Amino acid sequence: MRLVSVNQLQAGMRLGKKIYNDEGLILLAEGAELTTPIINRLAKMDIGYIYIEDALTDDVIISGMLQDETRNQALKVIRNQFQDMTGASTITKGFYHLDKKFSKIMDYILDDMSSQVDPMIMLLDMHTADNYLYVHSLNVCLYTLVLGIAHGYSKNDLKVIGLGSLLHDIGKTQIPVKIVQKPGMLSDEEFRHMQAHTEIGYRILKEEPNIPLLAAHCALQHHERIDGSGYPRGLTGPQIHEYAKWLGVADSYDAMTSNRIYKKAMLPHQAVEALYVGSGTLYEQKQLELFRDRVAIYPLGLTVKLSTGESGVVVKIDPSTPHRPIVRVLTGAEGETVTPFEYDLSKALSVVISDVADQGEPIQQ
Repeated sequence: MRLVSVNQLQAGMRLGKKIYNDEGLILLAEGAELTTPIINRLAKMDIGYIYIEDALTDDVIISGMLQDETRNQALKVIRNQFQDMTGASTITKGFYHLDKKFSKIMDYILDDMSSQVDPMIMLLDMHTADNYLYVHSLNVCLYTLVLGIAHGYSKNDLKVIGLGSLLHDIGKTQIPVKIVQKPGMLSDEEFRHMQAHTEIGYRILKEEPNIPLLAAHCALQHHERIDGSGYPRGLTGPQIHEYAKWLGVADSYDAMTSNRIYKKAMLPHQAVEALYVGSGTLYEQKQLELFRDRVAIYPLGLTVKLSTGESGVVVKIDPSTPHRPIVRVLTGAEGETVTPFEYDLSKALSVVISDVADQGEPIQQ
Protein backbone atom coordinates (compact mmCIF):
# COMPACT_ATOMS: atom_id res chain seq x y z
CA MET A 1 0.00 0.00 0.00
CA ARG A 2 1.29 3.44 -0.90
CA LEU A 3 0.48 6.90 0.46
CA VAL A 4 0.27 9.33 -2.43
CA SER A 5 -0.84 12.85 -3.16
CA VAL A 6 -4.15 13.24 -4.96
CA ASN A 7 -2.07 15.10 -7.57
CA GLN A 8 -0.33 11.80 -8.36
CA LEU A 9 -3.45 9.73 -8.89
CA GLN A 10 -4.05 8.13 -12.25
CA ALA A 11 -7.20 6.53 -13.61
CA GLY A 12 -7.16 2.78 -13.05
CA MET A 13 -5.48 2.89 -9.63
CA ARG A 14 -7.37 1.23 -6.78
CA LEU A 15 -8.02 2.66 -3.35
CA GLY A 16 -6.04 0.95 -0.59
CA LYS A 17 -7.81 2.37 2.47
CA LYS A 18 -11.32 3.69 3.04
CA ILE A 19 -12.17 7.37 2.72
CA TYR A 20 -14.79 8.68 5.14
CA ASN A 21 -17.02 11.71 5.14
CA ASP A 22 -17.40 13.92 8.21
CA GLU A 23 -20.21 11.72 9.57
CA GLY A 24 -17.96 8.68 9.71
CA LEU A 25 -19.68 7.04 6.75
CA ILE A 26 -17.63 5.37 4.03
CA LEU A 27 -17.31 7.58 0.98
CA LEU A 28 -15.12 5.15 -0.98
CA ALA A 29 -14.28 1.58 0.04
CA GLU A 30 -11.00 -0.30 -0.32
CA GLY A 31 -10.44 -1.67 -3.77
CA ALA A 32 -12.57 0.98 -5.49
CA GLU A 33 -11.21 1.80 -8.94
CA LEU A 34 -10.24 5.44 -9.29
CA THR A 35 -11.71 6.96 -12.44
CA THR A 36 -10.96 10.46 -13.71
CA PRO A 37 -14.29 11.85 -12.36
CA ILE A 38 -13.60 10.31 -8.92
CA ILE A 39 -10.07 11.75 -8.85
CA ASN A 40 -11.41 15.18 -9.76
CA ARG A 41 -14.03 14.87 -7.05
CA LEU A 42 -11.42 13.96 -4.44
CA ALA A 43 -9.37 17.02 -5.40
CA LYS A 44 -12.43 19.28 -5.08
CA MET A 45 -13.16 17.86 -1.63
CA ASP A 46 -9.71 18.97 -0.42
CA ILE A 47 -8.46 15.45 0.29
CA GLY A 48 -4.69 15.78 0.03
CA TYR A 49 -3.36 12.24 0.39
CA ILE A 50 -4.83 8.77 0.03
CA TYR A 51 -3.60 5.18 0.16
CA ILE A 52 -3.61 3.14 -3.02
CA GLU A 53 -3.07 -0.54 -3.74
CA ASP A 54 0.42 -1.24 -5.08
CA ALA A 55 2.00 -4.56 -6.10
CA LEU A 56 5.44 -3.45 -4.88
CA THR A 57 4.19 -2.76 -1.37
CA ASP A 58 1.17 -5.03 -1.05
CA ASP A 59 2.50 -6.39 2.26
CA VAL A 60 2.28 -2.95 3.91
CA ILE A 61 -0.82 -3.01 6.08
CA ILE A 62 -2.12 0.27 7.53
CA SER A 63 -4.01 -0.35 10.77
CA GLY A 64 -6.24 2.20 12.48
CA MET A 65 -5.83 3.32 16.07
CA LEU A 66 -9.43 2.32 16.79
CA GLN A 67 -11.73 -0.46 15.71
CA ASP A 68 -14.14 0.69 13.01
CA GLU A 69 -17.16 0.29 15.30
CA THR A 70 -15.57 2.39 18.07
CA ARG A 71 -14.48 5.06 15.62
CA ASN A 72 -17.87 5.35 13.96
CA GLN A 73 -19.71 5.43 17.31
CA ALA A 74 -17.39 8.16 18.59
CA LEU A 75 -17.93 10.34 15.51
CA LYS A 76 -21.68 9.77 15.72
CA VAL A 77 -21.79 10.88 19.37
CA ILE A 78 -19.65 13.96 18.66
CA ARG A 79 -21.66 14.92 15.58
CA ASN A 80 -25.09 14.46 17.19
CA GLN A 81 -24.21 16.28 20.39
CA PHE A 82 -22.43 19.15 18.69
CA GLN A 83 -25.21 19.58 16.13
CA ASP A 84 -27.82 19.65 18.91
CA MET A 85 -25.85 22.33 20.70
CA THR A 86 -25.06 24.52 17.69
CA GLY A 87 -26.88 27.80 18.06
CA ALA A 88 -28.65 26.72 21.26
CA SER A 89 -28.34 28.56 24.56
CA THR A 90 -26.35 25.72 26.05
CA ILE A 91 -24.80 27.73 28.84
CA THR A 92 -28.14 28.45 30.50
CA LYS A 93 -29.99 25.36 29.32
CA GLY A 94 -27.45 22.75 30.39
CA PHE A 95 -26.76 19.51 28.56
CA TYR A 96 -26.69 16.95 31.34
CA HIS A 97 -26.71 14.02 28.93
CA LEU A 98 -23.13 14.76 27.84
CA ASP A 99 -21.60 12.82 30.68
CA LYS A 100 -23.37 9.55 29.85
CA LYS A 101 -22.66 9.38 26.13
CA PHE A 102 -19.16 10.83 26.12
CA SER A 103 -18.05 8.93 29.20
CA LYS A 104 -19.21 5.65 27.69
CA ILE A 105 -17.50 6.22 24.35
CA MET A 106 -14.31 7.19 26.19
CA ASP A 107 -14.34 3.79 27.89
CA TYR A 108 -14.54 2.12 24.46
CA ILE A 109 -11.68 4.26 23.13
CA LEU A 110 -9.47 3.46 26.11
CA ASP A 111 -10.25 -0.26 25.77
CA ASP A 112 -9.18 -0.19 22.11
CA MET A 113 -5.98 1.71 22.84
CA SER A 114 -5.04 -0.39 25.86
CA SER A 115 -4.99 -3.46 23.61
CA GLN A 116 -2.13 -1.97 21.57
CA VAL A 117 1.53 -2.36 22.47
CA ASP A 118 3.34 1.00 22.39
CA PRO A 119 0.59 2.90 20.54
CA MET A 120 1.93 5.55 18.19
CA ILE A 121 0.58 8.71 16.61
CA MET A 122 -0.05 7.58 13.06
CA LEU A 123 -1.53 9.33 10.06
CA LEU A 124 -5.22 8.60 10.60
CA ASP A 125 -8.04 7.65 8.27
CA MET A 126 -8.67 9.96 5.34
CA HIS A 127 -11.68 12.26 5.58
CA THR A 128 -13.23 15.03 3.61
CA ALA A 129 -12.60 18.52 4.96
CA ASP A 130 -16.31 19.17 5.62
CA ASN A 131 -17.24 19.73 9.27
CA TYR A 132 -13.64 19.40 10.32
CA LEU A 133 -14.65 19.96 13.96
CA TYR A 134 -15.95 16.42 14.52
CA VAL A 135 -12.96 14.58 13.08
CA HIS A 136 -10.53 17.03 14.69
CA SER A 137 -12.07 16.39 18.12
CA LEU A 138 -11.57 12.64 17.79
CA ASN A 139 -8.06 12.91 16.32
CA VAL A 140 -6.87 15.22 19.09
CA CYS A 141 -8.32 12.86 21.68
CA LEU A 142 -6.41 9.91 20.23
CA TYR A 143 -3.15 11.83 19.93
CA THR A 144 -3.43 13.15 23.49
CA LEU A 145 -4.14 9.67 24.83
CA VAL A 146 -1.06 8.27 23.06
CA LEU A 147 1.01 10.93 24.82
CA GLY A 148 -0.73 10.28 28.14
CA ILE A 149 -0.11 6.54 27.91
CA ALA A 150 3.57 7.12 27.08
CA HIS A 151 3.83 9.58 29.98
CA GLY A 152 2.52 6.91 32.35
CA TYR A 153 -0.82 8.32 33.47
CA SER A 154 -3.23 6.00 35.28
CA LYS A 155 -6.44 4.84 33.61
CA ASN A 156 -8.45 7.34 35.63
CA ASP A 157 -6.13 10.15 34.58
CA LEU A 158 -6.36 9.02 30.96
CA LYS A 159 -10.14 9.13 31.10
CA VAL A 160 -10.06 12.71 32.38
CA ILE A 161 -7.55 13.95 29.81
CA GLY A 162 -9.37 11.91 27.15
CA LEU A 163 -12.69 13.60 27.90
CA GLY A 164 -11.00 16.98 28.04
CA SER A 165 -9.40 16.48 24.64
CA LEU A 166 -12.52 15.00 23.05
CA LEU A 167 -14.56 18.01 24.20
CA HIS A 168 -11.88 20.70 24.00
CA ASP A 169 -13.60 22.54 21.14
CA ILE A 170 -17.19 22.17 22.33
CA GLY A 171 -17.35 25.95 22.76
CA LYS A 172 -17.21 26.33 18.98
CA THR A 173 -20.82 25.17 18.86
CA GLN A 174 -21.68 28.64 20.17
CA ILE A 175 -19.58 30.55 17.63
CA PRO A 176 -21.34 31.62 14.40
CA VAL A 177 -20.90 28.94 11.74
CA LYS A 178 -19.84 31.56 9.20
CA ILE A 179 -16.81 32.27 11.40
CA VAL A 180 -15.96 28.65 12.30
CA GLN A 181 -16.12 27.56 8.65
CA LYS A 182 -14.80 30.74 7.02
CA PRO A 183 -12.58 29.75 4.04
CA GLY A 184 -9.88 32.29 4.73
CA MET A 185 -8.18 34.47 7.32
CA LEU A 186 -10.39 35.82 10.09
CA SER A 187 -10.70 39.53 10.72
CA ASP A 188 -9.59 40.85 14.11
CA GLU A 189 -13.20 40.94 15.30
CA GLU A 190 -13.90 37.42 14.01
CA PHE A 191 -10.75 36.13 15.68
CA ARG A 192 -11.90 37.60 19.00
CA HIS A 193 -15.19 35.74 18.56
CA MET A 194 -13.29 32.53 17.81
CA GLN A 195 -11.04 32.91 20.84
CA ALA A 196 -14.14 32.96 23.03
CA HIS A 197 -14.70 29.24 22.36
CA THR A 198 -12.26 28.35 25.12
CA GLU A 199 -14.16 30.16 27.87
CA ILE A 200 -17.53 29.10 26.47
CA GLY A 201 -16.39 25.48 26.44
CA TYR A 202 -15.26 25.78 30.04
CA ARG A 203 -18.61 27.21 31.15
CA ILE A 204 -20.48 24.41 29.37
CA LEU A 205 -18.38 21.57 30.74
CA LYS A 206 -18.05 22.77 34.32
CA GLU A 207 -21.84 22.57 34.65
CA GLU A 208 -21.90 18.90 33.68
CA PRO A 209 -22.16 16.99 36.99
CA ASN A 210 -20.19 13.94 35.83
CA ILE A 211 -17.66 15.62 33.56
CA PRO A 212 -14.49 16.14 35.64
CA LEU A 213 -13.63 19.77 36.30
CA LEU A 214 -10.13 19.15 34.92
CA ALA A 215 -11.72 18.24 31.59
CA ALA A 216 -13.37 21.66 31.60
CA HIS A 217 -9.98 23.26 32.28
CA CYS A 218 -8.61 21.44 29.20
CA ALA A 219 -11.18 23.29 27.12
CA LEU A 220 -10.28 26.57 28.83
CA GLN A 221 -6.49 26.30 28.56
CA HIS A 222 -5.67 24.38 25.36
CA HIS A 223 -4.67 27.59 23.55
CA GLU A 224 -2.51 28.90 26.39
CA ARG A 225 1.24 28.87 25.69
CA ILE A 226 4.07 28.69 28.21
CA ASP A 227 5.52 32.09 27.26
CA GLY A 228 2.20 33.80 27.99
CA SER A 229 1.36 34.45 24.33
CA GLY A 230 -1.73 32.23 24.29
CA TYR A 231 -5.37 32.86 25.20
CA PRO A 232 -7.79 33.48 26.84
CA ARG A 233 -5.82 34.53 29.93
CA GLY A 234 -2.21 34.73 28.79
CA LEU A 235 -1.10 32.15 31.36
CA THR A 236 2.56 31.16 31.59
CA GLY A 237 4.21 27.76 32.07
CA PRO A 238 3.48 26.87 35.73
CA GLN A 239 -0.01 28.37 35.53
CA ILE A 240 -1.13 26.03 32.73
CA HIS A 241 -2.31 22.57 33.74
CA GLU A 242 -0.15 19.74 32.45
CA TYR A 243 -3.12 18.14 30.69
CA ALA A 244 -3.78 21.32 28.73
CA LYS A 245 -0.12 21.47 27.67
CA TRP A 246 -0.28 17.94 26.20
CA LEU A 247 -3.56 18.83 24.55
CA GLY A 248 -2.07 22.00 23.07
CA VAL A 249 0.64 20.00 21.31
CA ALA A 250 -1.84 17.43 19.95
CA ASP A 251 -4.30 20.14 18.86
CA SER A 252 -1.62 22.07 16.97
CA TYR A 253 -0.30 18.92 15.30
CA ASP A 254 -3.69 17.82 14.04
CA ALA A 255 -4.47 21.31 12.75
CA MET A 256 -1.23 21.24 10.76
CA THR A 257 -1.71 17.74 9.34
CA SER A 258 -5.40 18.11 8.40
CA ASN A 259 -6.79 19.50 5.16
CA ARG A 260 -8.82 22.62 5.70
CA ILE A 261 -10.93 24.71 3.38
CA TYR A 262 -8.19 27.35 3.32
CA LYS A 263 -4.98 25.30 3.54
CA LYS A 264 -3.41 22.02 2.53
CA ALA A 265 -2.20 19.52 5.11
CA MET A 266 1.43 19.23 6.13
CA LEU A 267 3.05 15.83 6.23
CA PRO A 268 3.93 14.63 9.77
CA HIS A 269 7.66 15.41 9.57
CA GLN A 270 6.86 18.97 8.47
CA ALA A 271 4.41 19.45 11.33
CA VAL A 272 6.90 18.13 13.90
CA GLU A 273 9.52 20.56 12.62
CA ALA A 274 6.99 23.40 12.90
CA LEU A 275 6.17 22.42 16.49
CA TYR A 276 9.85 22.39 17.40
CA VAL A 277 10.12 26.03 16.37
CA GLY A 278 8.04 26.70 19.50
CA SER A 279 10.13 24.51 21.83
CA GLY A 280 10.65 26.28 25.14
CA THR A 281 8.44 29.21 24.17
CA LEU A 282 5.07 27.82 23.09
CA TYR A 283 5.45 24.21 24.23
CA GLU A 284 7.45 22.41 26.91
CA GLN A 285 10.60 20.89 25.44
CA LYS A 286 10.23 17.60 27.33
CA GLN A 287 6.68 17.21 26.06
CA LEU A 288 7.79 17.83 22.48
CA GLU A 289 10.57 15.26 22.89
CA LEU A 290 8.07 12.62 24.01
CA PHE A 291 5.74 13.63 21.20
CA ARG A 292 8.56 13.26 18.66
CA ASP A 293 9.31 9.78 20.01
CA ARG A 294 5.67 8.68 19.71
CA VAL A 295 4.79 10.05 16.26
CA ALA A 296 5.43 8.23 13.00
CA ILE A 297 6.97 11.23 11.25
CA TYR A 298 7.38 9.19 8.08
CA PRO A 299 4.06 7.33 7.74
CA LEU A 300 3.83 3.81 6.37
CA GLY A 301 3.54 3.89 2.58
CA LEU A 302 5.23 7.29 2.18
CA THR A 303 7.75 7.65 -0.65
CA VAL A 304 11.04 9.11 0.59
CA LYS A 305 14.41 10.06 -0.86
CA LEU A 306 17.58 8.79 0.82
CA SER A 307 21.01 10.33 1.27
CA THR A 308 22.30 7.65 -1.14
CA GLY A 309 20.24 9.23 -3.93
CA GLU A 310 17.89 6.25 -3.98
CA SER A 311 14.13 6.46 -3.40
CA GLY A 312 11.80 4.04 -1.71
CA VAL A 313 8.72 3.50 0.43
CA VAL A 314 8.45 3.33 4.23
CA VAL A 315 7.32 -0.25 4.90
CA LYS A 316 7.82 -0.72 8.66
CA ILE A 317 8.16 1.45 11.75
CA ASP A 318 9.76 0.33 15.01
CA PRO A 319 8.10 2.20 17.93
CA SER A 320 11.50 2.45 19.64
CA THR A 321 13.02 4.33 16.67
CA PRO A 322 10.10 5.86 14.72
CA HIS A 323 12.36 8.36 12.94
CA ARG A 324 14.52 5.51 11.55
CA PRO A 325 12.03 3.28 9.66
CA ILE A 326 12.62 0.42 7.23
CA VAL A 327 12.59 1.73 3.66
CA ARG A 328 12.07 -0.48 0.61
CA VAL A 329 14.17 0.95 -2.22
CA LEU A 330 12.45 0.94 -5.62
CA THR A 331 14.49 3.49 -7.56
CA GLY A 332 18.26 3.82 -7.88
CA ALA A 333 20.37 6.97 -7.55
CA GLU A 334 20.07 7.69 -11.27
CA GLY A 335 16.31 7.27 -11.27
CA GLU A 336 16.46 3.75 -12.67
CA THR A 337 14.17 0.91 -11.61
CA VAL A 338 15.92 -1.55 -9.31
CA THR A 339 15.09 -4.93 -7.84
CA PRO A 340 13.48 -3.95 -4.51
CA PHE A 341 15.64 -4.22 -1.38
CA GLU A 342 15.38 -2.72 2.08
CA TYR A 343 17.37 -0.45 4.37
CA ASP A 344 16.71 -0.73 8.09
CA LEU A 345 17.68 2.82 8.99
CA SER A 346 17.97 1.90 12.68
CA LYS A 347 20.99 -0.21 11.65
CA ALA A 348 22.20 1.44 8.44
CA LEU A 349 23.22 4.56 10.35
CA SER A 350 25.10 6.11 7.45
CA VAL A 351 21.87 6.34 5.43
CA VAL A 352 19.29 9.00 6.27
CA ILE A 353 16.02 10.23 4.81
CA SER A 354 16.99 13.42 3.02
CA ASP A 355 13.59 14.41 1.66
CA VAL A 356 10.06 13.30 0.92
CA ALA A 357 9.59 12.54 -2.76
CA ASP A 358 7.97 15.22 -4.87
CA GLN A 359 4.26 14.60 -4.42
CA GLY A 360 3.64 15.74 -7.98
CA GLU A 361 5.90 13.15 -9.59
CA PRO A 362 4.42 10.05 -11.23
CA ILE A 363 4.88 7.01 -9.01
CA GLN A 364 6.37 3.69 -9.99
CA GLN A 365 4.00 0.73 -9.57
